Amino acid sequence: MSMTRQAEPAVTTPPAPGPKETDGRTRQRSLTLRLLARPEVGVFLGAVAVFVFFLIAAPSVRDGSSMATVLYQSSTIGIMALPVALLMIGGEFDLSAGVAVVTSALTASMLSYQLTMNVWMGVIVALVVSLAVGAFNGWVLVKTGLPSFLVTLGTFLILQGVNLAVTKLVTGNVATDDISDMDGFDQAKALFASSFDVGGVQVKITVVWWLAFAALATWVLLRTKYGNWIFAVGGSKESARAVGVPVTFTKITLFMLVGFGAWFVGMHQLFSFNTVQSGEGVGQELIYIAAAVIGGCLLTGGYGSAIGPVFGAFMFGMVNQGIVYAGWNPDWFKAFLGVMLLGAVLINLYVRRAATRR
Repeated sequence: MSMTRQAEPAVTTPPAPGPKETDGRTRQRSLTLRLLARPEVGVFLGAVAVFVFFLIAAPSVRDGSSMATVLYQSSTIGIMALPVALLMIGGEFDLSAGVAVVTSALTASMLSYQLTMNVWMGVIVALVVSLAVGAFNGWVLVKTGLPSFLVTLGTFLILQGVNLAVTKLVTGNVATDDISDMDGFDQAKALFASSFDVGGVQVKITVVWWLAFAALATWVLLRTKYGNWIFAVGGSKESARAVGVPVTFTKITLFMLVGFGAWFVGMHQLFSFNTVQSGEGVGQELIYIAAAVIGGCLLTGGYGSAIGPVFGAFMFGMVNQGIVYAGWNPDWFKAFLGVMLLGAVLINLYVRRAATRR
């Protein structure tokens, strides 16, 4: 009798579990990196640092009236920096923004005084002129394909010359006449240039408008279809047009928003000082652009926020007034701005690379 041995089944040992494999698409970034990827985080930290520095270097900054002055200076920059930032997110920028503020104020002042009209008529006409200047910039840009640098540089020179020439022609001076005794002045001043009391400190109404406009701009960017259009045309207008984004409409309306901001700041200047110097405004456009860049907006477009320029404008106001309160030579202000601008660009570049590194 033969015996056959039955082969026993082989026993296999399962491999020890190792670390779960992931690729760059599924890897979760840390909370810190996700926060740093936000465009406003870097400038917020910078604003806190500047604030603390001047609290130590200039003790008078701690006074309530001093902080009200800082906020006022910040608001006059910040109101214009907001539409400039939206325009930059949309891939363009406007070199005529500074002189456009003066153009708006001159229009309202001369029209009201020379024609002996209610100042509200001058305010309304100035709004139409400001929106028209913005629409002209946008229309030339989209129709010719020229860079916004060239288009708005041309507008800057035109407005600068017109401001001086027309003011001298109409008034015989480089400044407009005082309109403080005209009909409607008190009501307009209450809207654009009044103050209110907070704990015994006088706060300018522009601070309220600044924060309200910032909240509105943030809502538009993050919660509306128009906000998506702004990011899309700033990233790539060809791709945006291919998916149905109205590129022409978006670009023109962004320039018109800058015109609206110029009108509002111009009205504030007019009803604060009752008269306007026709040669002012030159150089302010760089301040607005710098506040937006420090706030995290890229010159190449497609990236940024509305909150970042708020902190950028606050840094400008803090440095501007902080130097005075510290008793330093105010000539250092522009040097501080240059250092802040260059530092912000380098920090934003580093943060974005670190936050997006896989």
